[in-house]
Amino acid sequence: MSDDATSEPPDGSTNEAFTYNGGRVDPGESANIRYGISETYLGDPVRIPVTVVNGEHPGPTMFLSAAAHGDELNGIEVVREVAHDWDHSILHGTLVCLPVMNVPGFLAQERYLPIYDRDLNRSFPGREGSTSARRMANQIFTNFIEPCDLGLDFHTSTRGRTNMLHVRANTERSTVARLAKAFSSNVIIAGEGPSGTLRREATEAGVPTITVEMGEAHRFQRRLIDRALTGVASVLAEFGLHRESSVHWPGWRTVIDDDDEKTWLRADAGGIVDMKRGRGQLVEEGEVICTITNPFKEDEDIVTVEAPFTGLIVGVLENPVVYPGNPLCHLVGLSPDTLTALERERTTERSRSDLRQGDD
Repeated sequence: MSDDATSEPPDGSTNEAFTYNGGRVDPGESANIRYGISETYLGDPVRIPVTVVNGEHPGPTMFLSAAAHGDELNGIEVVREVAHDWDHSILHGTLVCLPVMNVPGFLAQERYLPIYDRDLNRSFPGREGSTSARRMANQIFTNFIEPCDLGLDFHTSTRGRTNMLHVRANTERSTVARLAKAFSSNVIIAGEGPSGTLRREATEAGVPTITVEMGEAHRFQRRLIDRALTGVASVLAEFGLHRESSVHWPGWRTVIDDDDEKTWLRADAGGIVDMKRGRGQLVEEGEVICTITNPFKEDEDIVTVEAPFTGLIVGVLENPVVYPGNPLCHLVGLSPDTLTALERERTTERSRSDLRQGDD
């Protein structure tokens, strides 16, 4: 999609029907679809849930997808609420909502497809006549991703770790960069993404797409879900799908596009981790992030992990046991201006908190 593809349609024009293999959703209509993408060992269909909301008025077609990894649940609730709880009577364009793409993984509450442990989010755009994962990916991609103009793909960290809400995007593409900024997260990590990921392959196919990372697997985290819903509303406003809404400014933003500005800190010893700092916290260079001890907590065996530079903890370990080489936290650097804005925001939040406590 080029930037001018989001220009205003002529007054009085009507939207087009959204079509997929086997059906259509006309302007002004919504449809809940259970679309077959594969079969089980018993020959029963594997169906993914899809909701298509097709507005009466013309505008972009946007997909929202979640649970490409079956145990990543936060995004499911984001997509469901947008599809079923929001008022789309004034929608300009079409929303294609895929709350659970990896149905076999979701049913088993596993990250990967429980069929040879295939990763659905390394299998796009898929291919007919290939592996089971690529066949599933092909059905999803052909019917519900390629017809769109832009997309949001929701993820969480893998089991045992957690992420602050942030966006991953190929910011070298102008519309992708616009989409990433419109989502209004504080942190954007730039890059095209690994081969086979939905955001990379959709973007390559002309559907600018970003990944939204938020929280941890196996749970709903309401504060993160609500924050992501704010981001979705901001995107709908920016691209003209909800014209009465406003684009949201997050207060401060940093785009991490240099390898020197981000690092995964990894354990140099096996043991039990005592994490001193958490997701979304600012740490100073030299500050202790965590310690690693053996079962006896002997002083001579304590390993201290310090921040190599001043930065923000984007992702952090939740499971407190590690082998050497296991990741402990994802640290990103911030510019001086961003640090100043972040510290100002935190000071304001503390002042408001103090005032609320005083009222009590």
